[in-house]
This record gives sequence, C-alpha cells and structure tokens, in this order.
Amino acid sequence: MIDLEGIVALRAVATDGSVVAAATTLGYTPSAISQQIKRLERTVGVALLERVGRGVVLTDAGTRLVVASTPILDDLDRLGADLQLAGGSDRVTGEIRLAAFSTVVRGLVVPVIADLSARHPQLALPLRESEPWETIALVASGQRDLGIVHRWGGVALAMPEHLVATPLFTDVADVILHRDHPLANRTVLHPEDLAGEAWAATFEATICRQWLRRLFDGVSGAPRVVYESMEFDNHIELARAGLGVALVPRLGRGELPGEVVAIPTAGPASTRDVLTVHRRTQEDSPALRVTLDAFVRAAPALS
Repeated sequence: MIDLEGIVALRAVATDGSVVAAATTLGYTPSAISQQIKRLERTVGVALLERVGRGVVLTDAGTRLVVASTPILDDLDRLGADLQLAGGSDRVTGEIRLAAFSTVVRGLVVPVIADLSARHPQLALPLRESEPWETIALVASGQRDLGIVHRWGGVALAMPEHLVATPLFTDVADVILHRDHPLANRTVLHPEDLAGEAWAATFEATICRQWLRRLFDGVSGAPRVVYESMEFDNHIELARAGLGVALVPRLGRGELPGEVVAIPTAGPASTRDVLTVHRRTQEDSPALRVTLDAFVRAAPALS
C-alpha cells in the first residue's frame, strides 16, 4: 500500500523546492524526509526524485504521483469532516494547522488561539509564520489548513481555485519619521513629499517591499531603500534615531516611542486587505469552522 506519509513528504518537496525546506515545513529532519520518500520509492518501484546539482527535482513519476494524490488527500479531508459531524457532539476536537504573517500573529492570531484553547481544549492549533505567497502554497498543498494573508493595493496574490478566501478587515500603514523631521507636522503625506528620503524596508522578495514600490509608482528614483530588516520594530528604531523613514502597518504595531510620529499617506496604496484562506474540501469540518468563525468575530475590532 502506498504510504501517505511519504506522499505528504514528496508534496512538500514539490511545493518548497528542496528536502531541507520540506523538512522545515513538516517539522522533521531532512534525513527523515529522505527516508520517507525512499520508502515510498521502494513501494511504487520507481524513482520519485533525481539529483540536479546540489538539489533535487521530481521525476516524471514523482510529479504524476503528486498530481494524482491531490484528490485522494482532498477525500481524506472530507472524510475527517464527515466523521466529526457524525459524532454528534458539541465538543470540537482535532487539529487545525495555521499559517500567518508576522504582524497578524501579534495583532490577531495569538489572542484567538488563546480563546479557542480555553473553549476547546482538545482542539490543537499549531502555528507557522510565513509570507502570504508561502501561506497560500502551504494551504493549497495540504500542509496547512487555515492561512491568514494580506494583499496590498495592486500587488497580485494568486489564489488557486480550490481555495476559499474570507475577508477579515482592512489594515492601514503610516509613514513613521522622527518628530524633528521637516515633514513631521503634516497631516497627510504624498509620495512626492517622500521621494528623496532614506527608507527602512523589508527584504526585496517580500510582498511588503513590493507594496512600498507601488506607493511610488510614477515617482522617479524612489523609494531609496538604505536599511533592510524583516522586523518593523527595527524600522521604527531607525526612524527614532533620525536615520530614515518607514512605512509601518498599524496591525500589531504597539505604542510608538515619543521621538517619532505616524502620518498617513494619500491614496489606497497604504491599505491592505487581510483575509483567511482554506481548502474548499474542508468546508464541513467542525474544527475548521469553529476556528474560522473565531477569526471572523475578532476581526472587526482591528478595522
């Protein structure tokens, strides 16, 4: 019989691009992932991975197995939901694996997990922090059950057809700058006002960096990113030291130090939609429904 654990490991390699990345996603060692796939290869009698340079890629047989296993794993999702419904109990049990971006972890996910854990002690809610694109891939491939992502203005966020998106709230970002900055007394800032500033921003590959670039569409030479950090707290500290400015969302931001001010920007580019994603096959899962409802109820307080 084909080993489901091996299929999950192979799907993770296909999604994440390497054995090491798949091991991080699934919480195993790279050696354990390799052993799971080798067992699967022995079962099916063909190679599923092949080495290319220092990495690996799926063989044609490996790709066929991943594609063919998707409806089977979807059926298992539905079966799990059906079994929970057939139990006829108000008690919610099981596991909903979460993935979410950093600021929503602080601003929304932690309090919701705490509330759900108190009300449903037999519901497990393991959490992984990940960028929106990664979260969608994790949920789409079955490695996570419920994701929370953000979508800034015109920055594209592809959504596979078998995922369901549920809007939660709209977050706003402000420009953070030192209180002695010449622009600190403005009530609103335009991109042209900020074209010559030194910026603190997240890394180039992130959706937040793309969103910052969109803010300056049509403004030549901007933004001039001098400081790169994945932590918005570091961006605020750089502004506090008078070294630059930053665009920082309000979600999960906390109280700002007295040395800086927060000023909104003109136009829709400084807002982002926050939404959940889950697989359509889990629609009837009581555990998924209870978890999703908890996020929907908590979200209005953040608007």
